[in-house]
This record gives sequence, C-alpha cells and structure tokens, in this order.
Amino acid sequence: MVKYKVADESLAEKGKEALYIAERKMPVVAKVIRERFEKEKPLKGVTIAGCLHITKETGILARTLMAGGAEVALCGSNPLSTQDDVAAALAEEGVNVFAWHGNTNEEFYWCIRQCLDLKPNILIDDGADLIVTAHQEYPNLLELGTFWGCQEETTTGVKRFKAMEKHGALKVPLFPVNDARCKNQFDNELGTGQGIISAIYGMHILMAGKNCVIAGFGHCSSGMALRASGLGANVTVTEVDPIKALKAKYTGYNVMPIDEAVKNADVIFTATGCKNVIDERHFKDFKDGLILGNLGHFDVEINVAKLREFAKSVKPIRQDVEEFTLPNGNRVYLLAQGRLANLVISEGHPSEVMDMSFALQALVSEYIVKNKQDLKPGMITSPEDIVDQIGYLKLQSMGIKIDKLTEEQYNYIHGYAEGT
Repeated sequence: MVKYKVADESLAEKGKEALYIAERKMPVVAKVIRERFEKEKPLKGVTIAGCLHITKETGILARTLMAGGAEVALCGSNPLSTQDDVAAALAEEGVNVFAWHGNTNEEFYWCIRQCLDLKPNILIDDGADLIVTAHQEYPNLLELGTFWGCQEETTTGVKRFKAMEKHGALKVPLFPVNDARCKNQFDNELGTGQGIISAIYGMHILMAGKNCVIAGFGHCSSGMALRASGLGANVTVTEVDPIKALKAKYTGYNVMPIDEAVKNADVIFTATGCKNVIDERHFKDFKDGLILGNLGHFDVEINVAKLREFAKSVKPIRQDVEEFTLPNGNRVYLLAQGRLANLVISEGHPSEVMDMSFALQALVSEYIVKNKQDLKPGMITSPEDIVDQIGYLKLQSMGIKIDKLTEEQYNYIHGYAEGT
C-alpha cells in the first residue's frame, strides 16, 4: 500500500505534464536503462529511499527504479525545492512520497523518518541528511543484513561523509556519485552554472554590465562564473584555495578577497559549501539594489538571520524575493531566503544534464544489489566502467560518434616499455 503526504493531490495532472517534458530530455535514464530494467527486473524486491529535490527529473529516476522492480520512497532534500505538482503525480503513480514546498524543519525530518520507517535496502541522498539521520536514529536499520549501501548526490554531502569516515563514524558502504566525471563535470558545472539566471527570473535584470561576484571556484561556482561572463557581466571570484584562485585568474576573472568584492557588487552568488561567506561585516558595504543569492546546498552561506536583524525593514516584493532596507537606506534583494535559488525560483538543473546524474544513480543502485555481499563500510568510488557507459549512451542519444583506440595505442598508453 502506497503511503504519501503531499501538498495537493489535485495537482497530479499538471505534474504529469512536467514529467512528460523531462522524459523527452532524459533518453538514457528514461529509455535505454528503463527498457533494460523492465526486462531484467534487477531491483525486484528492493526498497530504495531517496532524499532528493522532488523535481520532474527526480520523478524520471523514480519511474526507472520502479520499472526495475523497486519500491521507491522519496522525501525532499530542501524545504523549498519540492515541485508540488510532481510530488502529487508521483504519489498517484505509486511512489511513497513525503514532500511539499515550504515545509518546516520539523516537517522536513518527519518526512525523512517516514522513508526510513519503510526499512529501505538502499539510500540515495542529496546533502547527507537522510543517511546521517539513519546513523543517528536508525542504527538497527544499518546493522540489518538487508541494508546494503548508500549513494550521495552532492558536493556538500560528500564532504560530510568524508568527515564521518575520517572520524570512524561512517557505518555503511557509500558511493559518492557526485565525484564521478559524468556527474560533476555536467550536473555541477553546467546545471548549477545556468542557475545564475535565477537572478534574472527573480528581479528581471540585465546581466550585461553588472558587477557579479561569485564566491568560490569549484565545479558549481566556476560554471556560474562562466555563464555570468557569457551574459556580459563583469565577474569577480573570491576563493580560499590558492590553486582555484589562480585558475580563476588565468580564466580571465578578477580575483580578490570577499571583503573588497562586495563593495562594488550588483549581484552576489555563493556556492562554496561553507557557512557565513556573506556575513554581518559585509552588510554596511552593500550597494543599493544588490541582488543576493545562494546556490550552495545548505542555507548557511549567507548569514540571513543577522541580515534580518541588521535591516530596518524586510518585505516580500514577489514570490521568493524579499527586499531588505538597510539603516543607510540602501535596498538589498534576497533570493529564496538564502536557499538554493535555482531550484526555488526556477526549475533547477535542466533535464539534459540530470539524465547523466540519474542514470548513474540507477546503475549504481543496480551495482549495489549485485555486489551487496562484497561491499564494506566506507567511501567507494563509482565504477569507471559504469561512468564510461553513461558517457557512451549519452553520446549515442545525441547521434555523436567518437574515436576508439587502436590495439597499438591501447598498449602504448597502458604500458611502460616503449620510450623515446
């Protein structure tokens, strides 16, 4: 019997329209992998719980896992990123979905517990909240012989699990799928990069000529800098990593400390995975009309609580945009309460790049089932043959062919005897 809690069941038909669009843009996970899963049923009898952004793309992953025989449970990985129409459609299709846009912190963890109560065999996470909660509140679940492994979708979550492993606290086999080439070079760079248009959607600005500050220069933030530059913005990057800072400089961006960068900024976006990147000391330097947004996973990168205290007044001016009037009269526009602006204001990453990310999640789930007896607690690199397979399938879906190594070339690059 399907269990669920969504905002409005009557939105299901609208959600199916969104899923229809995503299906056409995700041929690898929605067609190639699903067709094989339907025939082979590699996930028969398996329960998979996912704490993911409940978007149309996540819905396509859920459909494919179910086609493989799995029972699927979903909860949202961010209080504001759930697309209520998609959640309603998935509940109607048989997914145990516990998610709605705008849930409280208490409701957020209630949804996670509903998924864990179903005693899943595999956990798929986006930010680590599901798996960390399982460690803290459901230790018996992780000790059962019927629990096999986990997958983590995002950089922030991978950082948390690396810290857990370092301290001996990680009790499960965990695949950091975020670190795979077919994921972070596309989903992170291209998907999050395109997320800078949330500033355009939020305030309908012209990016050309704007002074745009990007905090960080990792996979996500470097993509944001690229897209902002392409739209004509003057881009400044701030960093704490010397190598990433050099890379930003040699790519053609201004590089300076955040304390200097904020003084002339028209738009600021954070995506560092760290907290208080924009902090109380910066508020007095904000220009009138500054747009402030975050594309990192958690809402800690901008110190929103201190900004609310500092401001003379705060008022919503349109959906998911608030105007903060500062003591000096300058106005600052905060997107999405400091949460993931691209998922709140827009629809998140385009389906085309999520095709590869969720193809990887589907195939790693299959890999966990097939190899469950051999998996040990700790971080496990996603198998390279699966990563390459996804690359080839995506190219094929686009009608693109590439070269293959000759036997002589293969032996040369994998050997050591041949020199000058």
